[in-house]
Amino acid sequence: MELPVVSIVGNSNSGKTTFIEQLIPELKSRGYRIATIKHDAHKFQIDTPGKDSWRHRQAGAETVVLSSRNKLAMIRELEREVDLDKILSNYINSEVDLVITEGYKTGDKAKIEIFRPAEYEQPLFSETDEQILTIVRNEEEFSAQQLDEVADLIEEQIIGLG
Repeated sequence: MELPVVSIVGNSNSGKTTFIEQLIPELKSRGYRIATIKHDAHKFQIDTPGKDSWRHRQAGAETVVLSSRNKLAMIRELEREVDLDKILSNYINSEVDLVITEGYKTGDKAKIEIFRPAEYEQPLFSETDEQILTIVRNEEEFSAQQLDEVADLIEEQIIGLG
């Protein structure tokens, strides 16, 4: 069974992360287990210089796994970007009900665009684009009504409870 996925997209500084931070508790309050995947177009750094995992990488390890009783993280050097479907099939298990991605605006998953009119003249997409579920206007902060409406839309269109 394919995991339900929705991508939160938008221009830089549109409020995508803030929206996701507020959407997750709304969906969790409805009983859903959530996984997130953040797409970063830049070279991100999660290893802290001087820490053991960083030192392992500096010594030449291509893959470093950090493991504890309650967390697991992997850092792997890549020759090319791994596509979203491969990440979903290899790293996200069926113990979640929904995967929310931040980014992947050129991907083939359903999208919700966060649009900040104070920063940009127009959204990246139009409401009539096939993959766009809705465009959420960010007017400084998101309302409870916006979050509720988007959660309803995700339940109906992505999770399939509608």
